[in-house]
Amino acid sequence: MTEIAWAGLRAMGIEAFDRPSWILAGLAAGLLCAVWSLRQRPSALGLPSIAEARRAGARRFDFASRCGLGLRVAALVTLGAILASPVGVHTSPPEPGFGLDLVLVLDASGSMRALDTQVGGESRSRLDLARLVVSRFAERRIHKGDRVALVVFGNSAFTQCPLTSDGRLLAAALSRVEAGIAGEATALGDALALAVKRATAGGGQAAPGRVAVLLTDGRNNAGSVSVEVAIALAASAGLRVHTVAIGSAGEEVAMESNGAVAGRGLRFERHDVDTRTLERIALATGGRFFEARRAGDLEAVYHAIDALERIERPMPSRTRRQDRPQPLLALAGGLLLCEIGIARVLRRRMP
Repeated sequence: MTEIAWAGLRAMGIEAFDRPSWILAGLAAGLLCAVWSLRQRPSALGLPSIAEARRAGARRFDFASRCGLGLRVAALVTLGAILASPVGVHTSPPEPGFGLDLVLVLDASGSMRALDTQVGGESRSRLDLARLVVSRFAERRIHKGDRVALVVFGNSAFTQCPLTSDGRLLAAALSRVEAGIAGEATALGDALALAVKRATAGGGQAAPGRVAVLLTDGRNNAGSVSVEVAIALAASAGLRVHTVAIGSAGEEVAMESNGAVAGRGLRFERHDVDTRTLERIALATGGRFFEARRAGDLEAVYHAIDALERIERPMPSRTRRQDRPQPLLALAGGLLLCEIGIARVLRRRMP
């Protein structure tokens, strides 16, 4: 019965309901109406001729009355379905397009608490700048048809979000990144090796259209994979790596207090960026090295990625939802008109 109902709804162009609980309300209203009508006694006085006809064996079942009641109940259920906000869902087939597989590699070590960057004209932590950069990358790249992944690293590296075209999924993954989430040290080699794995998830052969953007403020001092091995993996996989050094070098900087240390505010430490290693990574993989202390410094990275050759891939299917109450409104109106016609024409009563 349910399959037949859904087949009828699809024939009217209705694929789903935004508020399906109203359908239950319509069913309940129809049931109450049926019970109330069946329990009511006729308000008209019976004529002797009618009573004699009944004693003579005339049928007591009033077909017209029951038919009108059924139409009324069906109209109430249909009105409930209208209040449930019926919608038509149209999914367009994938269209041909071009895009990149972009892996954003984000340093979340303890040094990312340093307050030596500018965001909106104010001094903010390096992680704040990195989050802003990554969110802008994701918004721009996904809008252009790219797939974007997020790798986070500290003492070790892990995948925060695999390659996806869903901007909301990536934004939710980014919002959960905090300094020290993967430890206080910097496993640069592990992070780059994992980026290679994420970028080549669809196939291990070298291919165009694979890019990684590595954002860090430190030097490799942890992990099980050396930077040299990670560079070789990236080069053999055809992964172009742009490296971005965040923060200042050669001076002590204010650090946000770790929440685990009670009673302390800001402290001063020195965390230098290993620019030579970052330049070596970029040079060996065909990428470029950038330095950033404010959000505007990353525009050059956007332009460098925009200039890359894109690979052909089908664009994601697009789903369009459209309100479709018109067929049900017409159905409810037709049911009510039929019920009125039965009550006023076929079942005319004497007052």
